[in-house]
Amino acid sequence: MHFSSKILSQTITQLCLAKEITNIVISPGSRNAPLTISFTEDNRFTNYSIIDERCAAFFALGMAQQTGKPVALVCTSGSALLNYYPAIAEAFYSDIPLVVLSADRPEQLQEIGDGQTINQQNVYANHILYSANCIEGAEQQQHNETEINIALNTAIELSGPVHINLPFSEPLYDLVDDLQVRPQHVPARRTTGVSGTITPEILKLKELWATSKKTLILVGVHKPNMISSEIIDRLAQLDNVVIMTETTSNIYHPNAINAIDQLIAPFSEEDFKALQPDLLITLGGMVVSKKIKGFLRTHQPTEHYHINPKKAYDTYFSLTGHIKTNAQYVFEQLLQVDVSVTSVYKKTILAIKAIRDEKHIPYLADTPYSDFKVYEQIFNYLPKNYLLQLSNSTAIRYAQLFKLDSSIDVFCNRGTSGIDGSTSTAIGAAVQSNKPVLFITGDLSFFYDSNALWNNYIPKNFKIIIVNNSGGGIFRILPKAKTMTHFEPFFETRHQLTSEHLAKQYNCNYTKATDLNSLQQKLHEFFNISEAEKPSILEVFTPPEINDQVLLDYFKTLQ
Repeated sequence: MHFSSKILSQTITQLCLAKEITNIVISPGSRNAPLTISFTEDNRFTNYSIIDERCAAFFALGMAQQTGKPVALVCTSGSALLNYYPAIAEAFYSDIPLVVLSADRPEQLQEIGDGQTINQQNVYANHILYSANCIEGAEQQQHNETEINIALNTAIELSGPVHINLPFSEPLYDLVDDLQVRPQHVPARRTTGVSGTITPEILKLKELWATSKKTLILVGVHKPNMISSEIIDRLAQLDNVVIMTETTSNIYHPNAINAIDQLIAPFSEEDFKALQPDLLITLGGMVVSKKIKGFLRTHQPTEHYHINPKKAYDTYFSLTGHIKTNAQYVFEQLLQVDVSVTSVYKKTILAIKAIRDEKHIPYLADTPYSDFKVYEQIFNYLPKNYLLQLSNSTAIRYAQLFKLDSSIDVFCNRGTSGIDGSTSTAIGAAVQSNKPVLFITGDLSFFYDSNALWNNYIPKNFKIIIVNNSGGGIFRILPKAKTMTHFEPFFETRHQLTSEHLAKQYNCNYTKATDLNSLQQKLHEFFNISEAEKPSILEVFTPPEINDQVLLDYFKTLQ
């Protein structure tokens, strides 16, 4: 084994090994050669080469999303690390651990007009948990070790992105046969989210739990299997508790409200008052539904507690408490409390839900071929035990209206809710998943991130469904959007592109559907390929002129 001659490079790799950070995503360059050499010469690291830095960062994010462990990103100097920024922001808001290792020019070459040089220090200042700025030179070894330890430990302990900036002077490609440094490893410690501690906030919540006639539990983005099915079942039996879940909550129960917009879109003021909670308990990350956010902001709960080991956003302008531990432990404590009230809260809301379900089924039966019909068919054909990755805008919103099997794990980049990087994230997740992966995306999101397919690591059983409505169809649904001057070129961005040639270029199977019959046939074939030889793309074309009206008519029908 060889090592880079750069002490700073040796320090990074040895501390990454000590902290079990072994997945490394490298983008090519020269200034980062010492890092590339050090990681690729050591077979204890698993290295991935992704040329496009924006795709590389989302690919790493998808890997870390699935493993829960930091993934390191390695890039050269200059604008390279700026291309990481969208994924860094997503990781920051979604609590996903990433470690950016950016090579830099030494201090004497900064701000003198040298090529491929920008001010890299603290470049992610507003969306980073820690920025470590290392200094080249043996006399700076203690400083560098301290900074690197802090940064790596922060990524592990707080589950989020960190940045380590590493200046290297030339020569960059020199090798040595032996390590010249044995950096001190300061182990990471997890200091938040410790179960077994009854805090004053939990005691207060237990008091409220015992007396609340209307307790609403709302779950946003949430990893699978973080709360036991036994706990969910016991909560769902309580007469004074209503559970609302989003598609990304990964929580399933017959008594839970899984289609929030379907329930509350047709609400009257009387219905809103019936749903208005005394106690709101929220957990998980971002919530998709604008309707539930609007409702809870105008019909605020008396008390609102958020359960999260790290942070609590006052999304509904009513936050009264933050419980910094895991939800499983909190609900175990609450279920020990004797509830001293009688309530018809759950019965009332589930009765309304039953009415919605009765209207949902016949509407689907009569729905013309459209986005709405396509998503119904996709979820009908989706096999059990899949990992489902969703892009933002249309895909995630339609998914909110349909039931999924409890064996399906669902993920979406809801930290910043951007369309950039969804395909790259899904591929990174597929590399780490032990389940087959389906990625559902819209056309704009897919084409925006088409470089994601410039990737040598896509599993053969990876599947993409592109719902192509020839533009940003989501804008047609938004109030007054269609009345704007120049709506089609600047909002909807109408186009005639297809992914067929991209699929061929990147060696993916390609098929398409243009009506209901062909869609059903292609979906059957798509999910029943016994031995996949390469990734598959199914592109479904829908009529953009009617998609928005079909959805709007759906909500009218529910009334």
